Amino acid sequence: MNPTLPSKAPWSLGLLLRGEADAMAAWIRGWTAGRTWQQVAVIALGGGAFGAAMGCWRAPEQAAFAAVKLPLVLLATAAGNALLNGMLAPLLGLNLRLREAFAAVLMSFALAAAILGAFSPLMAFLVWNLPPLVNGAPESMAAHRVMLLTLVAVIALAGVTANLRLWQLLRHLGGGPGPARRILFAWLSVNLLLGAQVSWILRPFIGTPSLPVELLRADALHGNFFESVLHSVREL
Repeated sequence: MNPTLPSKAPWSLGLLLRGEADAMAAWIRGWTAGRTWQQVAVIALGGGAFGAAMGCWRAPEQAAFAAVKLPLVLLATAAGNALLNGMLAPLLGLNLRLREAFAAVLMSFALAAAILGAFSPLMAFLVWNLPPLVNGAPESMAAHRVMLLTLVAVIALAGVTANLRLWQLLRHLGGGPGPARRILFAWLSVNLLLGAQVSWILRPFIGTPSLPVELLRADALHGNFFESVLHSVREL
């Protein structure tokens, strides 16, 4: 790690959104519990706002459930990734301690949650203009597909932006382009595997028109995300 980096820098959402590498590196080096709670608050507020916006199309209860579950998905994935990534980073060329790896991962998730929170008014506007949910109506199934595609696009945008900032941070920490790419690829793989399964367990977030509103599926622990994808491909 570059010893010339500043050890202290005030936490600012603006600096995080701009991806100021110097400040982000200083936050990792000068870890504090207060700064961690600030980033957790960003994840809770941003993810909660986006979850409520996407869940309100189904029902007010689904909006409340999604507002709680989406931040839980982000925080659980960040915590699990930090444990694995703290071990992977030194093996891939960057000497990060577990605490520093957790800070870097949490920072990227906070950035993604802030972007999702910024999109929540647009998501609410989309919900306002979609046809109302009527079980069995073709318009409801079409609206459901529009919701899913929009969610995929917005979440992909937030994730790509956050990981581009994370890659810049890894380079700034002294890893160089090669190690930074290897570490980012490993971290993204863990994100995909862990995040997809946590989301599968905590489903539904929007809800299916033909199923009742519920906090968790009765078969939440049955199967997995990738098995479901494979089954869908085979049925298709």
